[in-house]
Amino acid sequence: MAEDRADAELYAALRQLNLAFPEVEEITSHGAPNFRVRGGKTFATYALNHHGDGRIALWLCAPAGMQDALVRTEPKHYFVPAYVGPSGWLGVRLDTGLAWRRVAEAVRTAYECVAPPRLRERLHETPQVPAPTRRITVADIDPWRTPRGKRLLEAMRTLCLEWPGTAEDTAFGQPIWRVGKKTFARLHRYTGWHASFWVGVHAQSLMTNDPRFSIPAYTGHQGWINLDVATDFRIAELRALALESYRHYAGKAQLAALANPTVPATASSRRPARSRR
Repeated sequence: MAEDRADAELYAALRQLNLAFPEVEEITSHGAPNFRVRGGKTFATYALNHHGDGRIALWLCAPAGMQDALVRTEPKHYFVPAYVGPSGWLGVRLDTGLAWRRVAEAVRTAYECVAPPRLRERLHETPQVPAPTRRITVADIDPWRTPRGKRLLEAMRTLCLEWPGTAEDTAFGQPIWRVGKKTFARLHRYTGWHASFWVGVHAQSLMTNDPRFSIPAYTGHQGWINLDVATDFRIAELRALALESYRHYAGKAQLAALANPTVPATASSRRPARSRR
């Protein structure tokens, strides 16, 4: 985590705890820190507001029955995580006041689930790692509450919500703008700060000659482009990209209302409150 963030102390403590077990290494998978027995299986994932789920958590490998017992009896602290939950993994919340010693014991259990016998034999006491002193919530690490995030959001809202039939929403924890039911613009903070728009496949190759532009992983084949807005952005450029994308997805009624403001569109512009879990 290159930037100074509110979770820096928590992440450092988690990293120290996980790496204290015999022959553990840290890897990054899908942008999240994962801990695994060297060359072997992953036993812990640090999930920071995963797809906007409102949790700061560890996803931990767990023995049969542990997930069900803890989620039923202590739902404040434990949950069934995405993807790995059906395999019995346990979600352990780090933002609800769960005692650090219980977090450490859960990590030990997860480690023992995947470590070979020769490594389990080397483990005696659960590693003692100082607990982080600062308790944080998702609001503390939400990029859209930072000065840069607020500035980007306000700029995109000003642009995207002025056109007929538009609305703001969220998808995977990131702000998006729709015309009708179709998304035409996105802001996301996965590997940097980017604004995303549809430009068409033919335009992508020309635009990527400019290093500020890149083709996104999941929507690139549909003709979308990323614009790097990490350091600065130009309103006129954002407007041009957003309007082109809007025109591509808008229906006849919205396009007619855009051309003639006296013609009503099928839906009115709105800015719904973004949910905060």
